[in-house]
Amino acid sequence: MGEGRQRPTMDLLRSEPMQLVQLIIPIESAHRTISYLGDLGFFQFKDLNSEKSPFQRTYASQIKRCGEMARKLRFFKDQMTKAGLSPSVRSAMNDSVDLDNLEVKLGELESELIEMNANHEKLQQSYNELVEYKLVVQKAGEFFHSAQSSAAAKQREVEAQQRGEGSIDSPLLLEQEMVTDPSKQVKLGYVSGLVLREKSLAFERILFRATRGNVFLKQSVVEDPVTDPASGEKVEKNVFVVFYSGERARNKIVKICEAFGANRYQFTEDLGRQFQIITEVSGRLEELKTTIDVGLVHQSNLLQTIAYHFEQWSLLVKKDKSIYHTLNMLSIDVTKKCLVAEGWCPVFATSKIQNVLQQATVDSNSQVGAIFHVLQTKESPPTYFHTNKFTSAFQEIVDAYGIAKYQEANPGVFTIITFPFLFAVMFGDWGHGICLLLATSYFIIREKKFSSQKLGDITEMIFGGRYVIMMMALFSIYTGLIYNEFFSVPFELFGPSAYGCRDPSCRDASTAGLVKVRATYPFGVDPKWHGTRSELPFLNSLKMKMSILLGVAQMNLGIILSYFNAKFYENELNIRYQFVPQMIFLNSLFGYLSLLIVVKWCTGSQADLYHVMIYMFLSPTDDLGENQLFFGQKFLQIVLLLAALVSVPWMLFPKPFLLKKQHDERHRGQSYALLDSLDDPAEIELHHGSNSHEEFEFSEVFVHQLIHTIEFVLGAVSNTASYLRLWALSLAHSELSSVFYDKVLLLAWGFNNIIILIVGIIVFICATVGVLLVMETLSAFLHALRLHWVEFQNKFYEGDGYKFQPFSFALLSEENK
Repeated sequence: MGEGRQRPTMDLLRSEPMQLVQLIIPIESAHRTISYLGDLGFFQFKDLNSEKSPFQRTYASQIKRCGEMARKLRFFKDQMTKAGLSPSVRSAMNDSVDLDNLEVKLGELESELIEMNANHEKLQQSYNELVEYKLVVQKAGEFFHSAQSSAAAKQREVEAQQRGEGSIDSPLLLEQEMVTDPSKQVKLGYVSGLVLREKSLAFERILFRATRGNVFLKQSVVEDPVTDPASGEKVEKNVFVVFYSGERARNKIVKICEAFGANRYQFTEDLGRQFQIITEVSGRLEELKTTIDVGLVHQSNLLQTIAYHFEQWSLLVKKDKSIYHTLNMLSIDVTKKCLVAEGWCPVFATSKIQNVLQQATVDSNSQVGAIFHVLQTKESPPTYFHTNKFTSAFQEIVDAYGIAKYQEANPGVFTIITFPFLFAVMFGDWGHGICLLLATSYFIIREKKFSSQKLGDITEMIFGGRYVIMMMALFSIYTGLIYNEFFSVPFELFGPSAYGCRDPSCRDASTAGLVKVRATYPFGVDPKWHGTRSELPFLNSLKMKMSILLGVAQMNLGIILSYFNAKFYENELNIRYQFVPQMIFLNSLFGYLSLLIVVKWCTGSQADLYHVMIYMFLSPTDDLGENQLFFGQKFLQIVLLLAALVSVPWMLFPKPFLLKKQHDERHRGQSYALLDSLDDPAEIELHHGSNSHEEFEFSEVFVHQLIHTIEFVLGAVSNTASYLRLWALSLAHSELSSVFYDKVLLLAWGFNNIIILIVGIIVFICATVGVLLVMETLSAFLHALRLHWVEFQNKFYEGDGYKFQPFSFALLSEENK
């Protein structure tokens, strides 16, 4: 018996029994105790310091330390991403790693990386500057070389003119210019550098305006993009040389260069010196390249070491941070030697938690063990269902509507079957069902690989619901076999059709010439119905009546579950004045309609059920005539109509008055009994104070009951009509499938052309996948979801609980992945 309590009951109908527990933990073993409870993952802590801000709590400094370490790890991750490395998933957990040692190690690694990055940036900047300097020397040297060649040619031309005949027409100024004292000639200065090509025109224009045209600018395009030393980005630049006269002009040029972000470099006119500079710069570039490569190798090795341990370190920091967050929720005893914790845990985990507490005491060498004490409380416990990978997706469908109240009947148990079944009723085609099954089988077979990967939003959603889709596919195959549709094509899978031609002239387009020649087709719809003129009326009638039967059955199941809820919570009022009249009202009308449908199917009667139900209300005493399906039907209809009319006030009036009577009796009984049972005047005062707040508002209760009654009466009609969506979507799916087959595939086949056939097949596949397997699947899923949330769950499910959220390291590991 003791072993049975060690495991969860796996009872999905009721949530696990929970208990409120108080833990008194010695302060020296507190950290290890919380760590072990996090590994166990069965204890939800309550915040006993909710009135304190995060900065006033005991372990605020430790959380700050963990936050700083997390920042360093984020820095490492950014560096690894830049280097093209990813954290290793093979790093094994090493429990010997201490948080204090890790803090020191992370600090050292961060300092080393920052220093490496700073050195690398300086070296890279120097390298880029030297590359630009080399370009300036080469391009500007070309300017001066061409200018000197041009000047020499001009000089030779002048000398030739002087040696010629001295004509009176020769310019006098030229002679004066040639004999001018060289010391009095104007000396031009120049500024050289690189400017962004996109800014070169603006740069030239501003220079011209600022110096009033007293400069000469020469530019040369650099063919390949160069790395800018300031930004480190590849950009296109031009080499420029600006010639000027005067110091003021130079100052303006320098300021304009700074404004445009143009890098300036010194340049010499001496040709020999230029070659020497180029040689020196080339040698320096080789040295810098070697140094940068060595630094990058060293940085890469360091980052690989970090990447190997990154997951382990990150998980350790997250664990410790969560432990200190949890410790901040505990209150400190007045002696400052113990921490007091309160929280919820499942009853089945009691012995596990006690074993963990003992283990933590031993491992931390504490002289005093932790105390485990169960508290009595009237507070509603959290809801915990122990699910597995198959049932968790179905439970999530229910939880999306609302978390079940503690030990309330869980619709998730029935959703496992009813949800995929109602989907399949709308999606019934065993060809489409096989396609869905193959798609979801891929996710199920490779679930280990997918569970360890980071998936996209859509893929992650499909992967999470893989077992839901599998059940939907299996039920779709089942209903498709019942409808006898394989991509809208019927097959004689379970034997030959029961119908045959009366004579050879009859066609499949009409049933007029068909007679029953064999026994009834054993399973599903007879294949001869497909393609006939009466196919649509027949399937309409079949699917509409089937939808009503399924809807009434599911609504009855919901009301029956409300009985089990009331029985479990020992609420006799809900059984007598809610469950009983609701069952009578629903089944007097729509249960009776379901009975008529079954009787009509069994007897083959031609009775008009619309007429029967309408005149049951308008003139219940009239003779039924040809619409009578069985003996005593008229009397039964009158009895059921009266029962339905009686059940409405039965739901409305008794419950509010009985609740008021119960409240008055309880209030009177307590006020007398407490004088004998309570000795402390403070307790008596507190008790009377609490009673005074529990005033019974009869009007509020009555209005609530009135709303509930109206909602059920109107909902019984609207919810039954809502189940007709099963018929509508099933018909739409069948007709769409038939249109794609007849108007695309068969039409393309009829042309006897291989190209048209291939195009037709491609269009048919795209239409089937895009419309029927994606859009129709989503549509049927949403409609099945609505039928469960509104039509089924509102009959019994309150969904006002809150989820059990234990302190667990398993959640941190999932986040890390």
